[in-house]
Amino acid sequence: MLAPHIGGGHDGAVSPADPSPTDTSPPRIPVTAAAVPEPPVEPDAGEEHRVTVYDALGGQAFFDRLVERFYAHVAADEVLLRLYPDTVDMGPARERLALFLGQYWGGPATYSERRGHPRLRMRHNPFAIGTEERDHWLAAMLESVDASMADTPLDDGLRDEVAQRLREYFTMAAEHLVNQPG
Repeated sequence: MLAPHIGGGHDGAVSPADPSPTDTSPPRIPVTAAAVPEPPVEPDAGEEHRVTVYDALGGQAFFDRLVERFYAHVAADEVLLRLYPDTVDMGPARERLALFLGQYWGGPATYSERRGHPRLRMRHNPFAIGTEERDHWLAAMLESVDASMADTPLDDGLRDEVAQRLREYFTMAAEHLVNQPG
């Protein structure tokens, strides 16, 4: 089962359970002259194992490629370029988006550590986002998703499922950020 991680919403947990966040020391293994290593514990066949979308897609590298493809579309789209105050150096915006997406889909909390809570509507409020901007943004992102999914290590069925979840998320996010009437 795939589970996205939303910094503040979903727990992004994977099974077996992660160690306690307060215990950061490595486990101690007593060693004696007669110690024989135990065989690895096999998971119970009935046990459910959850993997984040982030892990299934190969980690941050997937989101970095996705965002690079997206920004190639932005650079060629006058409607989208209007949304960027610095069209000469969009590197910081690219990095923020890639880190946000990685975190959202189950990766490390680097985005939140650097920028705090995402607060997407608040952060995008200074930019006039109407239906035209939404449609251009969504088209660019969905094309980027489709191109990026071809590079994933997933089988066809799982690739289709993950791609659909990404499309649904980006469709919802694009609609959510519209802040101009009409």
